Amino acid sequence: MQTDYILPKKSSLKKIKISEITFPTPDLKSSENSKSLTISKWFMDWIDNDLASGRISVNDLLPNKNEFAYFLGVSSGTIQNSLRYIEDLGYVESKQRIGTLIKNRNSQGANMRKLTSKREIVISEIKKFIVNNKLSEGQQLPSSRTLSALIGCSSNTTRLALEYLCSNGILAHNTKTSKESGWEVVSLDFKKAGLSDSLSHETLVDKVEVDLKNYIDSNLQIGDRLPSHSELSKLLRVSIKTIHDSLKKLIDEGILLARRGRYGTTVIMLPKDSKNNSEKLETSIFAPAKDTAFYYYEKTQNAIKSMIAEHYEVGSKLPSIMELSKAMDLSPNTIRKAFHNLAKEGYLVFSRGRYGGTFVVDIPQSGEETFKWLAVNPQYARMYEN
Repeated sequence: MQTDYILPKKSSLKKIKISEITFPTPDLKSSENSKSLTISKWFMDWIDNDLASGRISVNDLLPNKNEFAYFLGVSSGTIQNSLRYIEDLGYVESKQRIGTLIKNRNSQGANMRKLTSKREIVISEIKKFIVNNKLSEGQQLPSSRTLSALIGCSSNTTRLALEYLCSNGILAHNTKTSKESGWEVVSLDFKKAGLSDSLSHETLVDKVEVDLKNYIDSNLQIGDRLPSHSELSKLLRVSIKTIHDSLKKLIDEGILLARRGRYGTTVIMLPKDSKNNSEKLETSIFAPAKDTAFYYYEKTQNAIKSMIAEHYEVGSKLPSIMELSKAMDLSPNTIRKAFHNLAKEGYLVFSRGRYGGTFVVDIPQSGEETFKWLAVNPQYARMYEN
């Protein structure tokens, strides 16, 4: 498991003020490049100049996007594209809930973990396109719009990826009047251009998935429960959302089993044994978490249906959500969702105003039950083998 990552505290970082930037602003009107690329080059020149002069330091926080947008007279989206561009080149590093920091490009030390950007993924896809289609130097690529359709991403992200490859000497843009066409291959030496030879990309979710597998193999056994999302987030120095997405992949692989409530997420197969994966009987009996949630709401709906069939008539007004919540010992949100589902089935209707409420418009059949297996103790699983 990787442990060489830092997670700085925002309160300990110095933020650069827009008023402190004295470097000459870029000329956006006469530039032959796009605004985002022109501003990217200005960012790099400004950072290099002010780092050398000592006006700014490594790990200083940049002003936010809106401040830069107002300062340079462009949209915040253009600033965002420019920041992503220089982040790929190693000038800055963004971190959720912290901001964008000046990066030490000469340091090989600790870095913060971040998601692979969309542009990095598209860059990898364009490299694949060049290699798989056996394009040689001097040949042209399809337009950015065509490439975006082939890759399956936005044309703006594709164009930014193409511009990045231009700045690294892989491509040249020969049509200044069109942002979409004129992309020509000038070099196939990805490594010399500072790009990886690999044609694949690895996202942070992929990396954390590997870290989680190593953690499970080293610390847990089958039947053990994983630490909470927040604990794993602190341990691996990533966001809770990244932990959630990585755990979902392990659940899909049959390594983990997610159950509602206090049971949490349990190890049902060690990652090192996953190559010999065969579905276990007890895990096949468990319903997925989404089925479990559906069962819970469906059970509430059936209880309300029985209540309506036994005690109410068409046109009767039901108790309020808060009254039923207290009577059934359930959350108001659970009652509300059950009400809405029953309304979709045609049993209830809602009315607003002083004399409004929830009214019965049809009487459901009582005795309806939901037959869904939720969980079976593994020691009893053998009973169902035949």
